[in-house]
Amino acid sequence: MAIILIADSGSTKAEWCLVEGKKKKTFFTQGLSPYFLTGEQIQNILEEELKQKMKRVMPDEIFFYGTGCANPNNARLVKKAVQKVFTGATVAVDHDLMGAAKALCGREKGIACILGTGSNSCFYNGKKIVKNSPGLGYVLGDEGSGAYLGKKVIQHYLYSTFDADLMDRFDAKFKTSTTEILEAVYKKPLPNRYLANFTVFLAENRGHYMVENIIEDGFNDFFFNHVYKYRESWTLPVNFIGSVAYGFKDVLEEMCHSYELQLGKVMQKPMDGLVKYHTN
Repeated sequence: MAIILIADSGSTKAEWCLVEGKKKKTFFTQGLSPYFLTGEQIQNILEEELKQKMKRVMPDEIFFYGTGCANPNNARLVKKAVQKVFTGATVAVDHDLMGAAKALCGREKGIACILGTGSNSCFYNGKKIVKNSPGLGYVLGDEGSGAYLGKKVIQHYLYSTFDADLMDRFDAKFKTSTTEILEAVYKKPLPNRYLANFTVFLAENRGHYMVENIIEDGFNDFFFNHVYKYRESWTLPVNFIGSVAYGFKDVLEEMCHSYELQLGKVMQKPMDGLVKYHTN
C-alpha cells in the first residue's frame, strides 16, 4: 500500500498529513510560498521542520497544494525542492484553489469558494477548474474575505461610523491609534493579514445591526461579483472553505437562500477532504 503525503500550504503555515493505510499523522511547518522563499529555503524548511518529525517514514506519493502555485514557474520551483528532499517519491504540485475544489467537491461538479484572509472562487467540473473569477488581491478585490471585512471594521472606526458602544468596545479590544493603523496598512509588510485580524471584532459582536451589516455587505459583494458570474451556480451546489466562511456559516446560509442558490459544504480547512479524495 502506497504511503501518501498531502500538503495544504498558505504563506503563513503549511499542514501536512502522512497517510499509511488507515493511519494518519499530521505535521505543521511554516508556509512555503514560492513568492517569498527560494528553492533552497523551501528545502531547508522541509529538512528541518518536516523530514525529522517523520522519523524515517518515506512517502511514495506527495500531493502539494499551495499558495502561489498557479504560476507554472512557482510550481516547478516547489516541485524541485520537494523532490530533492524526498528523492524516492513522485511529486504533484497544484495551487490552493484546486486543493479547495477537490476537498469540497471530490469528483463531482460544483462551485468552490475560498473565504479566508483572501477570497477566490471557481467552477470545477469534477476533474479540473473550468472557470475562475479573477482574484484581484486585497487592494482591488478579495470581496468577502477577512482582509475585506477587516478593512470595513477599520473604516467604521476611523470615520467614527460606529456608535459610541462599538467605538468603546473597539478601543478596549485593540488599544490602537489612527497613526498605528495607517502605519501597519501602508508601511509594514503583510497588510492583508493585519486587516484580516479585525474580523474577530465582528465575530465577537454579532447581533449588533452595524456588525451584521458589515458581514452581509461583504458577502453580498462576493456573491454579486463572483458567485453570480457562474451560470453553473444556478444548478450546482455552491461550496465554501476557509476560516471566514466557517465562522459566518449562518450568513452564507441566509444569503444562498435569498439568492436562490443551493448551499453545499462549508469547511474550515481542506485537509480532511483532500485525504478523502486521494485515498478513495
